[in-house]
Amino acid sequence: MAVYNLTVNNKKVKVDVEPDMPLLWVIRDFVGLKGTKFGCGMAMCGACTVHLNSQPIRSCQTPISVVAKNAKITTIEGIGDSQLHAVQQAWIDEQVPQCGYCQSGQIMSAVALLKTTPNPTDEDIDAAMSGNLCRCGTYDRIRKAIHKASDSIKSSAGVGGGK
Repeated sequence: MAVYNLTVNNKKVKVDVEPDMPLLWVIRDFVGLKGTKFGCGMAMCGACTVHLNSQPIRSCQTPISVVAKNAKITTIEGIGDSQLHAVQQAWIDEQVPQCGYCQSGQIMSAVALLKTTPNPTDEDIDAAMSGNLCRCGTYDRIRKAIHKASDSIKSSAGVGGGK
């Protein structure tokens, strides 16, 4: 066992875990945040996506030992902690979820995409979201919601004819 001092959703936490424990289980079982889901366990479905220093990663295959001491981890609970993020609101407006299981990973990937590509094309969205599987097949709604979130973010920033 080893002690790790982490910053999760801008809060300092200390955990005493095995170095090879996946970040997913640290987040769920030791930090107590259940929004990040276990899907495949092989980093192929995206349900476990979190941000590590603002980059989307698959937490099921990221051992805690590789997380740098000063790294910032953001989970789905940290995306809209004081108010809904534009992506979360677009997900609601476009009625994206069906079963909902993959949605936290989908949202985390979409938020990361819009940070780096504020005005994504369909091709940008397809590429960024390709590692996130949705068993319910809501991909068209996901794409529409990402475009809506992009427009909302641009509008609130006063870009492109917004306020």
